[in-house]
Amino acid sequence: MLSMRGIAWVVAALGACGTAALACGRDAAAGTFTDVAFTDYSSLSSNAELARRLFSPLAAVQLARALTESRKTLSEQSIDLSEEKFGVYVPALRPPRGYALLVFVPPWSDAKLPRGWSSVLDQYGVIFVSATRSGNDASVLGRREPLALLAEQNIVRRYPVDPERVYIAGFSGGSRVAMRLALGYPDVFRGAILNAGSDPIGGADIPLPPRDLMFRFQSSTRLVYVTGDRDFPHLREDTASITSMRRWCVFDVEGQVTLLAGHAVADPGALSRALEALQDPSRPDTDRLMACRSAIEKDLATAMQQLESLIANGEHDAAQTRLGEIDRRFGGLAAPRSVELARDLLPK
Repeated sequence: MLSMRGIAWVVAALGACGTAALACGRDAAAGTFTDVAFTDYSSLSSNAELARRLFSPLAAVQLARALTESRKTLSEQSIDLSEEKFGVYVPALRPPRGYALLVFVPPWSDAKLPRGWSSVLDQYGVIFVSATRSGNDASVLGRREPLALLAEQNIVRRYPVDPERVYIAGFSGGSRVAMRLALGYPDVFRGAILNAGSDPIGGADIPLPPRDLMFRFQSSTRLVYVTGDRDFPHLREDTASITSMRRWCVFDVEGQVTLLAGHAVADPGALSRALEALQDPSRPDTDRLMACRSAIEKDLATAMQQLESLIANGEHDAAQTRLGEIDRRFGGLAAPRSVELARDLLPK
């Protein structure tokens, strides 16, 4: 269930196009640009869409109910585009099929390009973009997630970007945000580089998205985990995260361990290996995927039958508890039935 204290719909801002960095509507110069300003909003970064994709169905119901009771409405965007700046790197040569794009969520507050990355980005034809004031001290829902989405939207509107090579990445706490966005926005990001930071999916902290998005994530998203061999806590987290991915039928996953490295941002060699892996996704094994989905559907059906039996017997307290468990475990896969039942079971 959603804690209202955890909903921080903070304003994030982009400014006008027209510095020497990025020119609207045409290719701009190559190189490294700081304090870049953007102008374009996107429905994908709207508060309502963030809630739909990243909250569990019952958390979204709670949010709507809290707003109604307080006689407030959710603003269209949490972003004031006049105040935010971005860092952008553009390779010198455009690939024939268009640039790849790497949206980077940092743990720090500035939008710097990690040392040594430019030569690798040149090699693979990858544009890099990152937001300022999007570090670990910033609100995930109010800033970090919408800023990353707006960064992607503004770059693809200004450059010829291959939609099959749009990726999200992050380091440490930023990697956890990148993983949330990869899960909730598989129609935007075709892959993710999770550098020394990951979590299991399918729980209260990282609920599963709506069914259509979850199916797309299972079938078309490639995940590459990159962690140093001396970064033991995050290696253990990677193992737990990868295990949860496979439990939820996400099989195009690769773990890469960087030798002689601790908790540090990927070096150029590690970045190169990760980008190479992203560009070589595995073809889904249809039989394996369908069998896995079928097993989940069977578990969900059993849980729903148990819930409806509790309701039929008038055991509403137990039913509320069971509904919360289903929402946390199955997230968007349980909707819309979970939402229909919530209307009757949640406190009036």
